[in-house]
Amino acid sequence: MKEQGNIHFCGVGGQGILLASELTAHALLAAGFDAKKSEVHGMAQRGGSVEAHLRFGRGKVYSPLIEPGTVDIMLAFEMMEAVRYLPFLNKKSTVIVNTQKIAPPIVATGKIPYPDQCLDAITQQGIVLVPMDAFAIARKVGNLKAVNVALVGVLSRYLPVDEATWLEVIKKRLPTKILEVNLKAFHEGRKAGQ
Repeated sequence: MKEQGNIHFCGVGGQGILLASELTAHALLAAGFDAKKSEVHGMAQRGGSVEAHLRFGRGKVYSPLIEPGTVDIMLAFEMMEAVRYLPFLNKKSTVIVNTQKIAPPIVATGKIPYPDQCLDAITQQGIVLVPMDAFAIARKVGNLKAVNVALVGVLSRYLPVDEATWLEVIKKRLPTKILEVNLKAFHEGRKAGQ
């Protein structure tokens, strides 16, 4: 993706999906792209599904909404959420997925099991899957809330924005008290994504 692209962020409420999409949009804008972003909160406060659409290009981008089958990169914060949005993917898509499992209420109550091989639905379509243990990266840097910025670090490897621009955006957008740990998470995610 050099001149334009569609990025879909998805996960569960409370994982920092909206901040991740905001950092990515600002990095693309700082790199000279037009970028439009939209988000759907759903039942986020109750651990429900959250998604954000981000479209960017060298020319004018008129709408943030991504049509099914046109996602270039999906950044999935939870495995089943990646599968939920399978209709947005195509054979040329890349899915960066955090291997963390967050049980939805129906699984947590024991009514059905968490599907062990849920990512097979993606790989069977011939879609590139990049599994990433962002939870382990966040643990390594000392703050489990840094999963989202660790995943942004992985995503940064796939976008035409240089590292200095990403760092500048993170420094401007995050409060001082959480900046250092998030910069570490970004660097570790970027390293893991190479």
